[in-house]
Amino acid sequence: MEYPEDLRYTAEHEWVRVEDGRARIGITDYAQDALGDIVYVDLPQVGAAVDAGQAFCEVESTKSVSDVYAPVAGTVVEVNESLADAPQRINDAPYGDGWICVIEMTDQGAADGLLDAAAYQALLAED
Repeated sequence: MEYPEDLRYTAEHEWVRVEDGRARIGITDYAQDALGDIVYVDLPQVGAAVDAGQAFCEVESTKSVSDVYAPVAGTVVEVNESLADAPQRINDAPYGDGWICVIEMTDQGAADGLLDAAAYQALLAED
């Protein structure tokens, strides 16, 4: 499994890539592997306000339905509409075409408080 160094991670297995003050969000390689084949993604609404730690979408796999939690607070400004027709993109490329949404962050430094790749891998090793 891979854990790109340029991302930040949560203990709930989301990742964040900060791009020009916005946070692109998805679930980690570990999470998609644990879920199995993803068959549906309930995307958040553009314009929705989210709080850090709040469930803001669901990912359904052949095994279960899991909440995805907002790693940062802000407003959803973009969603990956391609997941509606091809939710398996999360399995195929969790850090690429499998991203879920982009949030305009309320606090520009919020992602700095999340786990780096080494800390996330250490967390996984504890489980």
